[in-house]
Amino acid sequence: MAPLPTESAPTRALPVIEISGSPLDRGRQYGEAVRPQLHAALVYYEEAFGQSAGLTWDRVTARAARWLEPVRDYAPHLVEEMQGIADGAGVGLLDVLALNARGEVIYDKSFAQMEADGQHQAGEEPADGCTSFAAYGEASGDGHVYAGQNWDWRAGVAETVVMIRIVQPPKPTLIMQVEAGQIGRQGANSAGIAFNANGLGGRFDDAIGLPQTVVRRSVLDQSNITDALDVLCRTRAHIASNALLTCREGFAIDLETTPAGHGWMYPTDGLLVHGNHYQAGIPAPLAAAGYRPMSSDSLVRVPRAAEGLRALRGSTGPDESRKIIRQAMSDHLGHPESLCTHPDPRRPLIEHWTTLVSSLADLTSGDYHVTAGTPCDREYQYLPWNLYDGPYGRN
Repeated sequence: MAPLPTESAPTRALPVIEISGSPLDRGRQYGEAVRPQLHAALVYYEEAFGQSAGLTWDRVTARAARWLEPVRDYAPHLVEEMQGIADGAGVGLLDVLALNARGEVIYDKSFAQMEADGQHQAGEEPADGCTSFAAYGEASGDGHVYAGQNWDWRAGVAETVVMIRIVQPPKPTLIMQVEAGQIGRQGANSAGIAFNANGLGGRFDDAIGLPQTVVRRSVLDQSNITDALDVLCRTRAHIASNALLTCREGFAIDLETTPAGHGWMYPTDGLLVHGNHYQAGIPAPLAAAGYRPMSSDSLVRVPRAAEGLRALRGSTGPDESRKIIRQAMSDHLGHPESLCTHPDPRRPLIEHWTTLVSSLADLTSGDYHVTAGTPCDREYQYLPWNLYDGPYGRN
């Protein structure tokens, strides 16, 4: 495992935002708070989609519109929240929807077949590169339940990432790391459930499913693990994604969710690690097409994370555990596309990837920690909220 550098990166903290009230009010508070970051995200994705597929932003939002009615049918309150975000930030509803469905726009089957001007052809985009983990029981020397991940994505959106706390009684209170304007991604709630996610890639059929941000938010809106699992098992997402659920009682399960069916995995001796390749089994449509992992570095990241996290067995307390976890998630084998991901200078600037956030939720104490960028060169930022300050939190 690569040692941590002796010098830290310049200090930077992720913005922290708290919203409450009705869905529309929550959205307006959110949109007003992240107006600069949300506009920066729109500028970035307009350029990114233009370079990768020759799509103008108008065409992107027109494609995103296909998810408006399915989301409204499934979760009308989330459309209200997105409308509030749009109002607060001074943009259109479809702009916000496109930010929430940016992965679906990329992975929609017809997107791969589009040519905007005869010069651009959309290829297979890499999935969100992430490495998620859960550790408890035998894997946790201090007896705490831990969940977290390195969230790897385009370096160009780093300044748009925010930490958000959503107070929405009687539903659990949420803490999530999101790109500005998104209603869901990764996080944990006051019922003691953590949700970590990884892109899986692969194109399926043309049927319309729900965007991942809607699915993930709906999972974290649940007050117990079985209801959270039910969301994953009963909804049809538009694209494949991996979901790692951990709960404070000391239980974790991983679901590889796809439009063609799900696979699942349980921890081994209290430790579970998942990356960006199919680990529970390759879906039949992809196997028939000759599946190969799109994120080949995932084949390195997963065992390296597992190896580093095994040191948790010897931890004597949370402070030591955080140090061990940060060390494990800072591994540089295969740099720059390593567990701790850094921009690859061989790629165009618009395609640079990095670890945007390394997160750690202590589901025993309720403490939530994040790094504003790569974990190898900066300390955890301790969030000003405890997970259990909310409904179901102090039962």
